[in-house]
Amino acid sequence: MEKTIKDQLKELADAGYQKFAAALIPNVDHVLGVRLPQLRKLAREIAGSDWRAYLAQADDEFFEEVMLQGMVIGYAKADVEEILRYVAAFVPQIDNWSVCDSFCAGLKFTRSHKERVWHFLQPYLASDREYDIRFGVVMLLNYYIDESYIHDVLRWLDRIRHDGYYVKMAVAWAISICFVKLPEPTMAYLQNHSLDDITYNKALQKIVESHRVTEETKTLIRSMKRNRSRSG
Repeated sequence: MEKTIKDQLKELADAGYQKFAAALIPNVDHVLGVRLPQLRKLAREIAGSDWRAYLAQADDEFFEEVMLQGMVIGYAKADVEEILRYVAAFVPQIDNWSVCDSFCAGLKFTRSHKERVWHFLQPYLASDREYDIRFGVVMLLNYYIDESYIHDVLRWLDRIRHDGYYVKMAVAWAISICFVKLPEPTMAYLQNHSLDDITYNKALQKIVESHRVTEETKTLIRSMKRNRSRSG
């Protein structure tokens, strides 16, 4: 099966798109150039057949092969505990923002099992590995920014300490989504937090870039930018 999947991916590869996609993903040099809609279509087909057999022998030579595995896990139908075992096995393969964010966006079963997945995510949020943490944070911003979880989400975002660029950017992104969806508790948090300057200022920038924030609020957010170094 795997050779067939690899052959299909090679046939779907687009040389022009390959250059574009590779430029967006630093430190990844094994991109075929398959567009995401085509990958999703193939993933749905695999998830509708013997997806367990596919995942048991799936190769990771190319970026798209790793991406495809994550998509299949998202589309697969099974008991939540079984799916979480596959999620746990997949996370160590994440080594770039694109696979991470696509994988998280596909784990829509989380909406039906929020409490269980919340507990599952805790060790990733507390990890010292860059993409473990980014996985946890992107899961939070996809599924947990609501009135029930906002305070817990903000506490976790404030607790994360990691120098990795893709952790800082994920935390800033998550805070901006928190502000857009629930501005009052997020503003209170921004006035009493322990974020480092880079993450804090990036969060403010992302809030200002949002089309869902008023110009008056954007002016206020801009005035909150920190210029003096503050350790976090």
